[in-house]
Parts: sequence; C-alpha cells; structure tokens
Amino acid sequence: MSSPIRVSFANAAPPSGPHAVILCGASVALGPVAAAIDAAGQGIVHRAAETARFTGKRFAAIDLIAPAGAGVDRLAVVGLGAVGELAGNDWVRLGGAVAAKVLAARAAASTVVLELPGEAFDPERAADVVLGLEMRAYDFDRYRSKRGEDDERPDAIAVTVMVADPAAADAAWTKRQALASGVTLARDLVNEPANVLGPVEFAERAERLADLGVEVEVLGEPELKALGMNALLGVAQGSVRPPRLVVMKWNGGKPGDRPALFVGKGVVFDSGGISIKPAAGMEDMKGDMGGAAAVTGLIAALAGRRAKANVVAVAALVENMPDGAAQRPGDIVAARSGTTIEVINTDAEGRLVLADALDYAIERFEPSFVVDLATLTGAVIVALGHHHAGLFANDDGLADGLLAAGKATGEAVWRLPLGPDYDKMIESKVADIKNTGGRYGGSITAAQFLKRFVGETPWAHLDIAGTAMGSPQTDINRSWASGFGVRLLDRLVADRCEG
Repeated sequence: MSSPIRVSFANAAPPSGPHAVILCGASVALGPVAAAIDAAGQGIVHRAAETARFTGKRFAAIDLIAPAGAGVDRLAVVGLGAVGELAGNDWVRLGGAVAAKVLAARAAASTVVLELPGEAFDPERAADVVLGLEMRAYDFDRYRSKRGEDDERPDAIAVTVMVADPAAADAAWTKRQALASGVTLARDLVNEPANVLGPVEFAERAERLADLGVEVEVLGEPELKALGMNALLGVAQGSVRPPRLVVMKWNGGKPGDRPALFVGKGVVFDSGGISIKPAAGMEDMKGDMGGAAAVTGLIAALAGRRAKANVVAVAALVENMPDGAAQRPGDIVAARSGTTIEVINTDAEGRLVLADALDYAIERFEPSFVVDLATLTGAVIVALGHHHAGLFANDDGLADGLLAAGKATGEAVWRLPLGPDYDKMIESKVADIKNTGGRYGGSITAAQFLKRFVGETPWAHLDIAGTAMGSPQTDINRSWASGFGVRLLDRLVADRCEG
C-alpha cells in the first residue's frame, strides 16, 4: 500500500486552508512564520501553550481549533525541544510526529511550515521530515472493505511543505522518496497473508523491479535441484507450493567492482513443519519472510535513487508445511556445499534455507561483503526484546559499519558473540552438523551454523525476528510490519560502497 499523503514544496509563508502544522523550540520559541501567526492572533499560540502547560518538549503537540488570526481552521503546534540536540533520525521521527497531526485532522489538505527559531531549515533535514511523514502515514488497508465509523480520513491528503529553499528540499526528497518506496514494499510483503503471497507470488512481485532497471532472475525447483540445494529443498518438500530463489542485481557502480551481497530468508509461512508450532500466534508466521522482504525493498530503494554501487540481493523463498512428504526430525540432508546436516527440529528451517542461498550466492558473485537477514530465532527476542536486531559477524569493520548505520537510522542492532564453544553445540554424532544446538544460546548457535557456509568472506548476520514484525509502534510506524532493514542497509551501502 502507499501513503495517502501527496507532498509538494513551497516557499515559507503564512498558511491558509483547513489545517496547518507549525513548529516551536523549547519554551515555545517560534520561527518567523509561526511568530507572525502568533502576533496576528494577539499571542494565541503562547496563550494556548500556557493554558495547556505546553513547553515545546520534543515531539509533544497541542491543537488550536478555529484560532483567531491564524488563517486556518485548525492549527497544530509540534515541539522540537532543544533544537541543537536534534540529530540523525530525530528529523525522521519529527516527520512522524507531524504526520500524526496531519492524519488526525482528517482534512483533504494541510500545510506544514518547516522553520526553526533563529535559523534556516536545512533542505536535507526537510527531506528527512517528509520521509517520516510518509512512513507514519503508511496503512495496510488492502483487505478492509470499509473503515471504522470514526475514521473519516480522506483517501488522499495534499500536504504543502513550506521551507526556505523548496527546490533544494524537493531534490533531496527525490532520493528519500525512493527509500520510502523501498520500506513500503518491504512492509507490504510482510503484511500480506500467506494465502495471497507464496514463493511464486513473491517472485512475481520482485520481477516488477525490472521497471527500475534491476536485473531479476528467478530460479525454480528444477534449477535448485540441479544446483544441489538440498537443504533449501528439504524445507520446501512438505508444501504444494514450489520454492523459488530470486536474484536481484543493481549495477550502479563501476564495472568490475565486486558487489555487496544481501541475502534474505523468505519462509512465506512457517508452520514449523513436523515439529509444528503451537496454534497461538501461528498466524504471525506469515511474516517469516521479513529478511527476503527487506533485501527486496533495499534493492528497490537503491535502484530508485540510482545508487552508485553494485549490489546483489537474493531472496530464498519456501513454505514450511507438515505434509506427508515433509522433512522429518532425524533426516540428514547434504547442503550444496557438501556439508551434511542432521535435522533435529524442522522448525529450525530458516538456517537450512540460508545455508544453500549463502553458499551459492557467495560462490557465484564473489562479493566484497555479505549480510544476511532473517527472522531466525525467538531466542533473539528473549535476549534483546523488540528494539534491537541481533548482529553477528566474522568481520569487525563490517560489524562497526552496521552499528553506525543502525545508530544513524534508528534501526538499532546489537552485536552478540560467536566462538568455538558455541560451535561445539551444533556438532552431530551422525552428520557434520545438526540444525539446532538446543535451548541455550539459540540465536548464537543459529549464527554459528550459518558461519559454516560463508568461508572467509566478510559476513554479518542480522536476526530480525523481534524487529521486522510485531514490533512496538513508533513515531514512524503504525503497521504490524516495520520494513526493518531497508533504511539500515541503504545507509550501509551509502557509507561503505558510495562514500
């Protein structure tokens, strides 16, 4: 789905119409346009702030109904707090706070005046604010036949963003708009029900990225068998829906430069297989393809903003079902690399899918580095909750880059350990390794499993089970699916490949 907001930019001026949003700093410090509105209404903004005990605290807001002299029917004032303390993702979050007031007004048009007390509003920051606007306004309502009686929001909202340099802000927004589209795509894919989005349908949606200049290749079951991807195929064999491996290439860098590689787990529905999950909450397993959704959204964002980098994204797509033909606990499969795997638990399936996908993609594309993303373990939620993704890496530089990108974008990651002692926990008595190391350190042993399939390539694994779906609502997301990873990895590419 897309945001109902339609943005245009204009020079800063006193607003008119049904609704407007202005900003204020700490102690209700106002910029020029806001000060003019306040003066025209004989101090109406300050009087309302005093009555509401509003001090301009960061992202707090007040609403004025039919404010005298303001030229609008409704006026919202959003606080910035101490302006000098705003940095990085704070500007995107500000856009989310502004969007909340725009959406709540239920008006067909709104004006947002971006100005700071005592200084000009940087065009790049203005674009960040609009990114937050778009992300907060996202609503997956495709399957609602009608909205609730109390929701009279128009289908489209014309938002005029007033800023000191509208041309520069518009140019900066063009790149952010591609990023917003990538996040929207990832959210849509995760939000879709499994009866609508299987491996084949996911692959078909990925093929649409060819319109952006992405080279898309889809490998079906015969090709996967020929490649010896028995670990991936073993997970898929219980479903009537055939697996797919989607390779998406964006060639925006110098010819011959080794690409960055991103690999996503795409279990479109995970019943647990023969090791079936409890019924409670199983409906959420439609989101077990959050990693594949993230890498697909990433490649869409990079192509949309014409990133100057060579990037390959791989989505490994299967469905894990408990059919009579399904893989059993105790089965042994030979992965594409030749490593034999004892399947202890068929619900530890994502690492089997990624094992073959990583091995294949690294051998074929010889990347400069690889990052895989997967809604892999419940254990990472026990360890980190829903506010950080788990980060594992065999390369400190890559790990540091992801930590920095997470801090800049607000898509936070936390590094967890790897080591030989954990490796011993996945040793099998009858095969090279087993697919689970037991209850303790479950996220770590899953990462140790994946490490067996990346060789010496700089590699990082992101366990996004707690952040890609069902994560807490934030200033910039009110959807069950967050689109986590798109902005994080876009920033990593910008820093590492384009910087």
